[in-house]
Amino acid sequence: MAFPIPQLSVDTVLGLPLTHRFGVFFFAAGVIPNPLDIRFQRVSGLTTRVETEPLQRGGKNTTRRLIPRRLTYENLVMERGYVVGSPLKLQLSTMINEFKFLRSDVLITLFSEQAIPIGAWLAVEAFPVRWSTADLNAQDDRILIDTLELTFTRLTTVQL
Repeated sequence: MAFPIPQLSVDTVLGLPLTHRFGVFFFAAGVIPNPLDIRFQRVSGLTTRVETEPLQRGGKNTTRRLIPRRLTYENLVMERGYVVGSPLKLQLSTMINEFKFLRSDVLITLFSEQAIPIGAWLAVEAFPVRWSTADLNAQDDRILIDTLELTFTRLTTVQL
């Protein structure tokens, strides 16, 4: 008599989410754009740092006390394959060509294996500071990659 062997994934066994199930949602005027614009190959820069300042206290020269000063954030860097007819690309092109930058909230959502949101980060009032396309090379047959870099005023973790 054979017993069925359950199919287990890494996140089922360890209980840890995997990094390849995520979406990036741009909220321009409160509307989520075309579904093509939520897919990215890579997102980096989900970093918040606390800058500190030393506090000198009386005659205590043997200890150092640091106080929080302010929060700083890295820029969000997002990469994806070159998408033809992307509303996001059209919006970015208009911003750069006319030098009129509209700020937009950006939500990065992590999904479970069942496509249920399990974590999220919200970049508030983001706008592009760099947009580049990979080098064109006749001797290469790789996918053409667009890179978008955003700065923002605040990064918050969204509790789901």
